[in-house]
Amino acid sequence: MEHYMMNLTLKVWKQKNSKSAGDFETYSVKDISSEMSFLEMFDVLNEQLIHDGRDPIAFDHDCREGICGSCSMYINGRPHGPWKGTTVCQLHMRAFNDGDTIVVEPWRANAFPVIKDLVVDRSAFDRIIQAGGYVSVNTGVTVDGNATPIEKGHADKAFAAAACIGCGACVAACKNSSALLFLSAKVSHLGLLPQGAPEKDTRAINMVAQMDKEGFGACTNTGACEAVCPKEISITNIARLNGDYLVAGLTADKNYK
Repeated sequence: MEHYMMNLTLKVWKQKNSKSAGDFETYSVKDISSEMSFLEMFDVLNEQLIHDGRDPIAFDHDCREGICGSCSMYINGRPHGPWKGTTVCQLHMRAFNDGDTIVVEPWRANAFPVIKDLVVDRSAFDRIIQAGGYVSVNTGVTVDGNATPIEKGHADKAFAAAACIGCGACVAACKNSSALLFLSAKVSHLGLLPQGAPEKDTRAINMVAQMDKEGFGACTNTGACEAVCPKEISITNIARLNGDYLVAGLTADKNYK
């Protein structure tokens, strides 16, 4: 693969905190390698800003391996940038051309308030998980992995849903800021397995109620969430959640709410 250097113009959203007004600031970066990751390019820019005595750009990151979901940026109008099925930390600068102008923004959703610059508070997702995204099991000796037979089709679907990293790209892409793709993935990966069956009804009811409480919008099935998901979670999970929620509303013990 050909390696080349590029000069770029960045228009980056700068905002002191959730209560302050923000605006774009323009930066120039030079001699950026096409083989750098997008976050490495930001590292170079921040080193330059610190050297010049200016405020560096705040952005979230952790694993830089496409696992943690914290590298959440809106790049040129698309969550996580132009490559399909890719997080920002896996996006390489060869996705852009020398002389390009790149616009970088934080997630735009009321449920994800800006902490600073490109960092948003995604703790609403944590509260949705706390509302029901778990299984209750007896403690003691570890159960053998093959002790509970699981149909392969269900196991595969559960595994695919469990790939969700909770980055929030689905919310950022949705015109209603809906969290249903995230929520449905969490409900599916537990509900499709026998270990998650006892709490299947209350899980759906409680997690949907918490999602509504957090201020996320409704789903209108445009598919934008699936299109930008870095783990390519299927919207069939939303259909499964809708079915689970309907059944739960008819049969679940309301005392468990």
